[in-house]
Amino acid sequence: MNDRLTLTVASRTPVSDGVVSLTLRRPDGGPLPSWTPGAHIDVLLDTDAGDLVRQYSLCGDPADRGAWQIAVLREPQGRGGSAYVHDRLLEGAGVRVRGPRNNFPLRPAARHLFIAGGVGITPILPMVEAAEAAGADWSLLYGGRTRTSMAFLDRLAPHGDRVLVRPQDEYGLLDLAGHLGVPKEGTLVHACGPEPLLRAVQEHCAGWPPGTLGVERFAPVQAAETGAARAFELELARSGLTLTVPPDRSVLETLEEAGVDVDFSCREGTCGTCETDVLEGTPDHRDSLLTEDERAAGDTMFICVSRSRGPRLVLDL
Repeated sequence: MNDRLTLTVASRTPVSDGVVSLTLRRPDGGPLPSWTPGAHIDVLLDTDAGDLVRQYSLCGDPADRGAWQIAVLREPQGRGGSAYVHDRLLEGAGVRVRGPRNNFPLRPAARHLFIAGGVGITPILPMVEAAEAAGADWSLLYGGRTRTSMAFLDRLAPHGDRVLVRPQDEYGLLDLAGHLGVPKEGTLVHACGPEPLLRAVQEHCAGWPPGTLGVERFAPVQAAETGAARAFELELARSGLTLTVPPDRSVLETLEEAGVDVDFSCREGTCGTCETDVLEGTPDHRDSLLTEDERAAGDTMFICVSRSRGPRLVLDL
């Protein structure tokens, strides 16, 4: 279980149209937990409409243990989280956070192709810098609506032609076919951005070796139709408790009603907070995180959305 921290907004800087970068530090100046490229933190927001939890990728320097940096796009049609960050998390404000957690790690490879859309550059940026520091072969395809809407162009500029900046109003949609049309041996693809971009990247990577593509999503994928939800028995191995998960309740909701304390955040199967080991039974995976190999292994599940394919499931709780 991740400990919560209360941090201070040490500084905030506009980094593009609609995107603000926040630097967070401990009030006592002490070191923060370590993290690796691709990691995110949960930000716990006390809004007028109630508590909200939002996940934001860390986009600073992992070697700097004194500060965490996030960048947040104001979403006018959002549910209030980004507006709160932009309007209320001013310099000197306190903010509760949890993490970090990494569901989008930079895996070792002979070559890396990074693809970012809009604010999806945030987890990609430290990946690019880590690949460069390691002397790896890499390139970045970065798209956005307009050049002024694309964050961190100044940090990317020193990398020269390894970075292809492709605003849509100048170039149209990203040329995914040109970059992904022919599978390249030893290359891993890392992509983050809006769902239409990620769907297109997945389609273009269909002919690449399994495990080539890693993605970070902002929103849950529409789960494949798995039929009507059925009740099943849930056994908690460590506590010895046995519960029934009804058709209209998730595993997480059933645990909450029984007073079982578990970590969770998004309730959508996108953040990874509620990942739980499966000891017996076969999960019905409905998350947006696990790879096909991980789904097939069946030894872990995200209890906020996933269910059981059989009548009984035993979890390490």
